[in-house]
Amino acid sequence: MKKKYILLLIIMLSVFSLEAQCAMCRAVLESESDLSQAKGVNNGIVYLMAIPYILVATLGIFIYKKYNKKTAEKKV
Repeated sequence: MKKKYILLLIIMLSVFSLEAQCAMCRAVLESESDLSQAKGVNNGIVYLMAIPYILVATLGIFIYKKYNKKTAEKKV
């Protein structure tokens, strides 16, 4: 069971190159000569997108553990 958690942790901490900009944002930001602003906007979008998924996953794991703990106590 711990191997699954370790594997999940490694996958979550892996760095993937994600593109999260909409077409309009990309067109406006890439038309400028300096692409550092486009990269900053993209990183901000990815950051804002990831936080709710992490919170929901944490809540799901918490509920799963509580449920399994109660069912184990009922079997004893």
